[in-house]
Amino acid sequence: MVHDVISLVLSAGALISAETARPGGPRGVGDKADIDVEVELLLREGLLRVKECDFWGEETGSVLTGARHCWVVDPNDGTTDFLAGRPGSAISVGLLRDSVPVLGVVYAPISVRGPDCIAWQYGMSGLLRNGLHVCPDVNALQLDANSVVFVSTAAYQQPELNAALCAPARFSPMPSIAYRLARVAACDGIAGVSLYSVSPHDVVAGHALLRAAGGDLLDQDGQPIRYDELNKPLCQSCFGGNVSASQRLAARPWRQQLSIT
Repeated sequence: MVHDVISLVLSAGALISAETARPGGPRGVGDKADIDVEVELLLREGLLRVKECDFWGEETGSVLTGARHCWVVDPNDGTTDFLAGRPGSAISVGLLRDSVPVLGVVYAPISVRGPDCIAWQYGMSGLLRNGLHVCPDVNALQLDANSVVFVSTAAYQQPELNAALCAPARFSPMPSIAYRLARVAACDGIAGVSLYSVSPHDVVAGHALLRAAGGDLLDQDGQPIRYDELNKPLCQSCFGGNVSASQRLAARPWRQQLSIT
């Protein structure tokens, strides 16, 4: 199944790449891009052919019947950064089974690494990254000066505070919490952070990838995030990756020091 989803997501990514190359740049304003709806319509149709089940999408709404399986989709996580011309927004496709992430595909068509697709489904050992099998273990990493914490691009505005909050690790700003979590699952970093409220479509796919790499996704209290209710925000903040490092990071005064409301 995961190969069918990868193929579909790569096709959707081509639409995002083409949109970026439009004369005058991508259509949209603020946190809404025209291409997001177009991509989600393509994904919705294709995913329901791969597996007919419930569907939860950011742009086109949901069909929740209580089925065991549910597709959870963000067609372009990081739209604001995408419209501002920053690389690193990502397509995020996750599959829940009985509210547990069992498949994730996160694809950044345009990133500092080039096109980057990271995928997993339940039963696989390790991950597929750009078609190659890798077996990362995020819990083998240490929170030290050699590690990296991925944070949002808002960190550029307060670099000293972010450096202190991520210490002794370095911080690296990038769009898309989905892609932050995916890169952590691939052991590019030790943890990914979102200081803003996230919904299931933001994180289910990245959470699936973390599970494959031995990590987890925690809320602002250091508690594991679960998906019993899809129609509401999951948490105020999330910290995903190496479990010990994520717990340590979650305990730090991010909201007070960075004046997050």
